[in-house]
Amino acid sequence: MALLNDVKMALRVTTNAYDDELNDLIESAKLDLGIAGVVIPEAESTIVNTAVKTYCKMNFGTPNPAMWEILKKSYDEQKAQLSNSSDFSDYSMVNGNE
Repeated sequence: MALLNDVKMALRVTTNAYDDELNDLIESAKLDLGIAGVVIPEAESTIVNTAVKTYCKMNFGTPNPAMWEILKKSYDEQKAQLSNSSDFSDYSMVNGNE
């Protein structure tokens, strides 16, 4: 619930009318990060939450193409950094050393 509120604040959304859509975007962001090998910690993580908020900004509403491109590059960089971090990825799985 706290992440939803953080996303709403980042998007400047003050109504609950978009909560279902935003929750779907939050879950989509987490799944996308997971596909990239990012292990989402159980406890809140500021850096992971920032990537989720960027993903939501990129996919909520209809941003102009230039802004979408900026957000996409930012999200891709955040995702890459997380997937290369030993704190947020399972290197034994990535390297095939199970």
